[in-house]
Amino acid sequence: MPQVNGRFVPDMKSPRTPDNEEPAEERAHDFRPVDKGFTKEMALAEAERCMDCKKPLCVEGCPVNIKIPKFIEKIREQDFGAALDIIHEDSMLPAICGRVCPQENQCEGRCIRGKKSEPVAIGQLERFLGDQPELASKPQMKPANGKKVAVIGSGPSGITCAGELARNGFDVTVFEAFFTGGGVLVYGIPEFRLPKAVVKREIDGLKELGVKFEFNSVMGNLANADELLGEKGFDAIYVATGAGLPKFLNIPGENLPNVYFANEYLTRVNLMKANKFPEYDTPTKHAKQVVVFGGGNVAMDAVRTAKRLGAERAIIAYRRTEAEMPARRAELHHAKAEGVEVMPLVSPLEFIAGEDGNVCAVKVQKMELGEPDASGRRRPIPIEGAIEEIPCDVAISAIGTNANPFAKKIGGMDLNKWGYIVADENGRTSNPRIWAGGDIVTGAATVILAMGAGKTAAASITETLTAE
Repeated sequence: MPQVNGRFVPDMKSPRTPDNEEPAEERAHDFRPVDKGFTKEMALAEAERCMDCKKPLCVEGCPVNIKIPKFIEKIREQDFGAALDIIHEDSMLPAICGRVCPQENQCEGRCIRGKKSEPVAIGQLERFLGDQPELASKPQMKPANGKKVAVIGSGPSGITCAGELARNGFDVTVFEAFFTGGGVLVYGIPEFRLPKAVVKREIDGLKELGVKFEFNSVMGNLANADELLGEKGFDAIYVATGAGLPKFLNIPGENLPNVYFANEYLTRVNLMKANKFPEYDTPTKHAKQVVVFGGGNVAMDAVRTAKRLGAERAIIAYRRTEAEMPARRAELHHAKAEGVEVMPLVSPLEFIAGEDGNVCAVKVQKMELGEPDASGRRRPIPIEGAIEEIPCDVAISAIGTNANPFAKKIGGMDLNKWGYIVADENGRTSNPRIWAGGDIVTGAATVILAMGAGKTAAASITETLTAE
């Protein structure tokens, strides 16, 4: 490897290593992973592109501050175990983050190389290492300190906090409402983006650290904060229940059969195997014409799932244009490559029932863009008289979510007027024994931001309880 004054010098002319994707015309008909990940040769070639910056802005762009140049340097040296150990110092979920994080807005978005060409494929390199967990060293564990912490919710924020606390010597129990761990990672993200086996592997790794999981445990119903901190004997609680309550469109026909909320639709397929009905008992409609309202990653997941369930026409209907869609550009690209149709500048007015009582069409209002609103995006304005009907036998609403109401049931802490938990920058709530983080504090956000909140809260819990 070329070096100047002891520093590695990358080949500045080398192009970014292309993603290793399955052909779109084939993958659109089943749930195989879209991206097969880098091979060893691909990872080594991409690692050569890293500039090993003196001031690595990519680290600043990562919400959990992974030491990116250091692990890439170990990849170049083909010391993959050491590279994975470096990631594990800051993140226990590289196989997940490498797949679903919006790297283009975070680490790769800050990559110096990306200023004049394409950024280093940091996410792909992270995933390459995360998919080889057997190479990692066993994490260093501090001695048991006799303190007990309850973590409510096993999504990315909850399991990150649980792992950090376990490594710091705490006795940790995770309470999960579903029958399996992972939260939104398993019920919200389809198999073709994040295989369930990858999430299970991460959960199993936490169990090996001594973290206990109590599934089918709806906290707030089973026990509230006072009971956990009292008779149950916990010294602290971390609440990470997420923000999974759907937002309503509030239009006529929203309750018609085969009109779904995205969370419901995705949960049926991702977690309850509705795609294999009647082999499994969970039904869903395998529709021929599907319309999904929304422009985020959840909308993309829903419409691409519908395509895989046999939809001949799968539409993303969005009230702005493609340029304003909040979804990752990669997800939009994958959706269009798989045959998804984008219908911009329309807003739903009414779902229409057919003779059988099921939804058969949706009436939409055509829009045009006006001046920017508070979000900075141009505000959609109705075009007078421009109304049309779109035939559909399934319609899916993916316009966002609200705070999970179980935060109120758990009690013991202040909520804001929208039902989200009020917490400071360290995750501390109004109750000195309760911390909170993830979507139930910030509203719907990314996996890595939720992880960052869990890591920060774990540090605060550790500092507080060990000081006692």
